[in-house]
Amino acid sequence: MAFSERVDRLKSSLIREILAAAQRPEVMSFAGGLPAESMLPKVEWAQMPASMGQYGMSEGEPALREAIAAEARELGVDCSASQVLIVSGSQQTLDLASKLFIDVGTEVLLEAPTYLAALQIFQLFGADCLAVPQEADGPSLVALRQRLEQHKPAFAYLIPTFQNPSAVRYSEEKRDAVAALLDEFNVVLIEDEPYRELVFDESSARPIVSRMRKASWIYTGTVSKTLLPGLRVGYLIATPDLFPYLLRLKQSADLHTNRIGQWQALQWLGSEQYRTHLRELRRFYRLRRDAMQAALTEHFGDLADWQIPQGGLFFWLRLKCPVDTRTLLNPALEQDVVFMPGEPFFIDPEQNLGYLRLNFSHVAPDRLDEGVCRLAKVIRGCEIADAA
Repeated sequence: MAFSERVDRLKSSLIREILAAAQRPEVMSFAGGLPAESMLPKVEWAQMPASMGQYGMSEGEPALREAIAAEARELGVDCSASQVLIVSGSQQTLDLASKLFIDVGTEVLLEAPTYLAALQIFQLFGADCLAVPQEADGPSLVALRQRLEQHKPAFAYLIPTFQNPSAVRYSEEKRDAVAALLDEFNVVLIEDEPYRELVFDESSARPIVSRMRKASWIYTGTVSKTLLPGLRVGYLIATPDLFPYLLRLKQSADLHTNRIGQWQALQWLGSEQYRTHLRELRRFYRLRRDAMQAALTEHFGDLADWQIPQGGLFFWLRLKCPVDTRTLLNPALEQDVVFMPGEPFFIDPEQNLGYLRLNFSHVAPDRLDEGVCRLAKVIRGCEIADAA
């Protein structure tokens, strides 16, 4: 059977494979980015008009586009509803952008590490990915300038607020500098912000796109981390030169995002019940973050280094004695624990051994300490075996 040449670059999703293996109820999963089920809001459908079952506009529901544009303007993003496209989860933004920009050999700029699913889809379309090392407050500006001077990437894909997987939040200075560099070299920015609202301190930083004055940009977000991931509702906001192309690609992909999910999202965004829900969500996840920090301090203090995340859903650990953490998956699963190895988040995984990502939102605190303890024992066992 003849398939497209792209199929040869199609990789299975390691995270999906791990989650499938973790379906047994006794397994403690630190692997995915799943919201806590107890915090999924109860939603009502009785008032939904029957007309929501009809075909809709490819751009999305007008009222929802207005609401998203209004929220973006509050963050400093200069935009109107005419620049908002409702997508089937922000993952679709990456698909549409890949179709718009990437041919085989097209260069794209990424953080190292970066979001695994973004790396997979860019490589599926044949991108030549360029990495910029991540520092504690954002990307290395020296490396970023070098990449931009030596290459001409079609776009830069960045996650500046509680980055997945590293949980890094760019500083104000780095945000300004990145915007200035992208403007200087006229490189498109795709700014992905799924975790912006999951913040545990009082700090807030304007999106990078709000600081750009010349280069084109796409800003994307989702309700999956704050409402219901099953709604499959996300959005992108794009500069006027890019929007018409993204709209046509959306039309060819699936006509429009499901209207039922859009209607439900609209009942929440901007409302007092949504603000109350966000406050409760932040408080809940802060407590779980603190519980994992305590468990890591007790069980991983001699094994790894990490920063305490100020938002998002993940801890990012670097082992003091690097091993290929992919080799730890089966031993951990035998102890009813799963996690996400760090190597696949890099363009060159074999050169970046010894990282792991731990999600703190899903496992209840009364089981979390035991899960972290078991994982630490697996790692110690591996280190002893390697030393023997």
